[in-house]
Amino acid sequence: MEPGGALTIFLGICLSCLALLSAWKRMHKEGKLPPGPTPLPFIGNLLQMKTDDAFKSFLTLKDKYGPVFTVHLGPRRVVVLCGHEAVKEALVDQAEEFSGRGELASLDRNFNGFGVALANGERWKQLRRFSLTTLRNFGMGKRSIEVRIQEEAQYLMEEFRKTQGLPFEPTFFLSRTVSNVISSVVFGSRFDYEDRTFLSLLHMINESFIEMSTPWAQEKGNPSSEFNMKNLVLTTLNLFFAGTETVSSTLRYGFLFLLKHPEVEEKVHQEIDHVIGHHRIPGIEDRMNMPYTDAVIHEIQRLTDIVPLGVPHTVTRDTHFRGYLLPKGTNVFPLLGSVLRDPKYFSNPEKFNPEHFLDENGRFKKNDAFVPFSSGKRVCLGEAMARMELFLYFTTVLQNFRLRALVPPGEIDLCPRISGFGNIPPAYQLCLEPR
Repeated sequence: MEPGGALTIFLGICLSCLALLSAWKRMHKEGKLPPGPTPLPFIGNLLQMKTDDAFKSFLTLKDKYGPVFTVHLGPRRVVVLCGHEAVKEALVDQAEEFSGRGELASLDRNFNGFGVALANGERWKQLRRFSLTTLRNFGMGKRSIEVRIQEEAQYLMEEFRKTQGLPFEPTFFLSRTVSNVISSVVFGSRFDYEDRTFLSLLHMINESFIEMSTPWAQEKGNPSSEFNMKNLVLTTLNLFFAGTETVSSTLRYGFLFLLKHPEVEEKVHQEIDHVIGHHRIPGIEDRMNMPYTDAVIHEIQRLTDIVPLGVPHTVTRDTHFRGYLLPKGTNVFPLLGSVLRDPKYFSNPEKFNPEHFLDENGRFKKNDAFVPFSSGKRVCLGEAMARMELFLYFTTVLQNFRLRALVPPGEIDLCPRISGFGNIPPAYQLCLEPR
């Protein structure tokens, strides 16, 4: 070998070693982080993760390292929080310190750090104030938005009647109707169900949610912080996306739970008949008189667990937490799914049981570990509207129809089709029989 060639190889090895050392130091810089598996340079702990079911991988690590631990997703370190106490201590008790928005490659690919959902610092504060004010002005939490949901639910009933009791797949029926509610807020009008632009947009949203839940890469963005038209447009898209896919997926999963548990559906029918009857449409004021139906919807949300990993946070400054020191900018995953299945707060967390939200007298009871909308400063902007939609859609559908499965209840599989950032409901068909 020529001397020059040997020198080139030697220099290459030296540079590689320096790069590995730099990456290693970057992953282990200042701070006293929670325990966790030893990372490899560059790839961190990715070999110990099931990329098609990150949530279960995190739960396996929790069993070994406790409810607060550190993992490295490539060169990026993440502190993972499991269970109600750990998540509450961070997001509620130390809300300001944990209020930053963290990185998730699948989200960055779609929004690149813009819009209220992914913004940080002053940008986030301005966009959140703007979004809350705008949503309230357009009726969120008021009678006007209830009327919009009721009207849209009746359009859905017309579409369901056209199925004439034959099998159909509910995904885009539910996406179209839920999307029209948020469309009426952010765009000022609803879309016809056959509008090609509308259908194309819904298809892209559905595919994006699936993409966001498939195996992740490493990826990082550092957007500027000015308040501009791009932020306004992507904040609108944030609201449109969140207001469509999460609620429609919960409804889709909810009907599947009822197909699996027809005895629960029957009790809901009985409560609807007793409180509402068949001669008027359901209203949100009915909820206080329908504790069983309310409990069923809460239990559906709990087990649907639409965003099991939670949307990532970061600490906004060096933060002391449970005896550890998390340096500013440390990414934090508050596993909402681990809260919704916390055995300290739910007697049989893996079982579908509306009794989790009922007291001994059959009255609805709240549960502190019910956090499908997250908690703290980053709690979902659309929580009030989503809760209203879920109640009005479930009661309207079950007032008009009985659900019929194509297979026996025992053969219905409730496992998500994909579990990543989101839990994607399995594909299924059902029949609707008029009541």
